[in-house]
Amino acid sequence: MSAPVTAAGSAAELSDEDLLAAYAWDSHGEAPGQPLVRFNFVASLDGAAAVAGRSGGLGNSVDHRVFNLLRRSADVILVGAGTVRAEGYAGELLDRQGQAWRAARGMAPHPATAIVSGSLDLDPDGPLFSQAPVRPLLLTSAGAPADRRTALAEVADVIAAGARDVQPALAVRELENRGFSRILCEGGPRLFGTFQAAGLVDELCLTLSPGMTAGSAPRITSGAPETPLQHFALVHVLQGGDTLLLRYRRPGS
Repeated sequence: MSAPVTAAGSAAELSDEDLLAAYAWDSHGEAPGQPLVRFNFVASLDGAAAVAGRSGGLGNSVDHRVFNLLRRSADVILVGAGTVRAEGYAGELLDRQGQAWRAARGMAPHPATAIVSGSLDLDPDGPLFSQAPVRPLLLTSAGAPADRRTALAEVADVIAAGARDVQPALAVRELENRGFSRILCEGGPRLFGTFQAAGLVDELCLTLSPGMTAGSAPRITSGAPETPLQHFALVHVLQGGDTLLLRYRRPGS
């Protein structure tokens, strides 16, 4: 595969279609249809992944715009239960314009949502499920409490993707079996760490926020053992004010 072409420019000067082209899923990949796992994170200059427990305070309007466009082109949004509880994932995750864009291209109007939870500590009566535009998927382990599985099976498709813990490779396979090849993961750090340790991160879209917060905020990865350094190739750099929007690709992906 040829070396990636890096580009720099102002994201504010690009149209939505230009940005979608810059983040096109089909711009690489050795096997057509092969699942690609893209992680999207924001971090401060000193490495914090959240401010006051939430990542939203680190982004700006350009970052939020790209965040929504990445959702527009994904088949499924993959997210850990901890991030669901911290950030709020109730209701429609894509605006009307994005849904119309998808429908015009023969896609389901709203991307699927897959939530990773080993304990299934989620409220089946909560807005995550009652307001969901499409029935969510719950990726859990075979050892999850039976009563929780039964209760949540009323409002979601509960899928075992591992015996004791959710295994990233099995989770990707379950999503692929359902026709989802463009997998967008929005966190959290523990989920990112497990995928990184499994070598299943194809892309990282990282927003570098121009601030520092110190404290004990987590990094964008946590809870996984240290792995040998994994090298990623820089695909592009976009600027939104003092914020940098970086796209990295794992060589061979």
